[in-house]
Amino acid sequence: MHDSDSLKDYQRVSLLAIRSLFKIIEQSSEGTVIVDRDARIVWINERYAKRFGLVDASAAIGQPCESVIPGSLMREVVTQGQPILLDMLDTPKDPLVVMRLPIHDDAGSLIGAIGFALFDELRSLSPLLKRYASMQQELASTRSLLRARQAKYSFAQFIGTSAASLEVKRRARRGASSDSPVLLLGETGTGKELLAHAIHAASPRAHKAFVSINSAAIPETLLEAEFFGTAPGAFTGADRKGRAGKLQIAEGGTLFLDEIGDMPLALQSKLLRVLQEKEYEPVGSNQMLRSDVRVIAATSKDLAAAMARGEFRADLYYRLNVLPIHVPPLRERLDDLPALSEAILEELGSRHELEDEAQALLGRHAWPGNIRELRNVLERATLLAEQVRLSSADIQVALGPLSPLAVEATQQSYREACEAFERQLLESALARCAGNVPEAARELGLGRSTLYKKLVALGIKSL
Repeated sequence: MHDSDSLKDYQRVSLLAIRSLFKIIEQSSEGTVIVDRDARIVWINERYAKRFGLVDASAAIGQPCESVIPGSLMREVVTQGQPILLDMLDTPKDPLVVMRLPIHDDAGSLIGAIGFALFDELRSLSPLLKRYASMQQELASTRSLLRARQAKYSFAQFIGTSAASLEVKRRARRGASSDSPVLLLGETGTGKELLAHAIHAASPRAHKAFVSINSAAIPETLLEAEFFGTAPGAFTGADRKGRAGKLQIAEGGTLFLDEIGDMPLALQSKLLRVLQEKEYEPVGSNQMLRSDVRVIAATSKDLAAAMARGEFRADLYYRLNVLPIHVPPLRERLDDLPALSEAILEELGSRHELEDEAQALLGRHAWPGNIRELRNVLERATLLAEQVRLSSADIQVALGPLSPLAVEATQQSYREACEAFERQLLESALARCAGNVPEAARELGLGRSTLYKKLVALGIKSL
């Protein structure tokens, strides 16, 4: 019989080809492994065994494939009976291009699977490997960014068992289960941002990004681009590739609009469109982007008064004011002071404790800076005190010397007393910062524009 005739015997040729193919791939590949119907290794070549840290290939026999080859999908092949022709497998050394095939007996029953690691011989796949490495890097970067954008606080960190505090938490928890806008109202330093984080963390969007933007901290000329992003080359100095805005970064998650009362009117109308139509255009673009974000807004301003002055759009107010939550100032929840003080001292890593007289003195203070001011006072007291137990004298030093206006506070109206204390607080901060307003704002925990407005209102001149 001529050789050409023997090649017409399909069954014989098929068997020869399979043997030849196995021999070629086994000899040239980075590794070969065979598993049985239960995905236990029945054979593995020495090269593959050593890649996964085995001194002798025989040590792998009888082991589940995943215990020797982390991330192996051989069990999937023997379970489903389908080949996985090209795939990527991460290994301690390098990623491998692998092929996995089911094995059938003469009766056609599935009895196992064979896998080949083909990395070194498939140089034509180098663009794929580069793309794979790039995708892995992008994925790691995205995961890192998402971790940085996740909520930092939960409801457990909103300390307080007073009636006012419990009502705030009750309404906030109700808001967490909904996608409706939430409007947090209250003075600076009352914990509005903490509540925004907590609402996001308890919502169905918790696995997505939490993105915040402070309308008072960003120049008006840049605020629109910060919100909506920019198209490539939208204006002189713009990124050639364009820039994602906070709306796009928050897609699927929560956008926290802090100090919403300071948002310019022109931007308010565009924000209203996002809330109503669920769409927006990046600056310099004609492309309409869809938006799926949950909005939580916060302000220390009286929005009703701002509307009356024409500084805030009524239609935006009604769209945001679906679930208003008034966060009470510290002076209206003094029953929470002991628990708040203890929590703050613990957060500071301090071993200090408050004597009863010191706690009583804290209870008599007006707290214009609210919880942020309380933290500042306690931190200062722990740094200056000589003893572990903080006395009323230690707290008085941390609060600052009493000015003549403060001594006469009992003869003043409550508003006048608060204004006098706020004036003293701001003047002291400016003096410590040599008139540097941005630095004083950081020390006080205020936005720069908020501090400027307070200085103007109180007639305080900065350097």
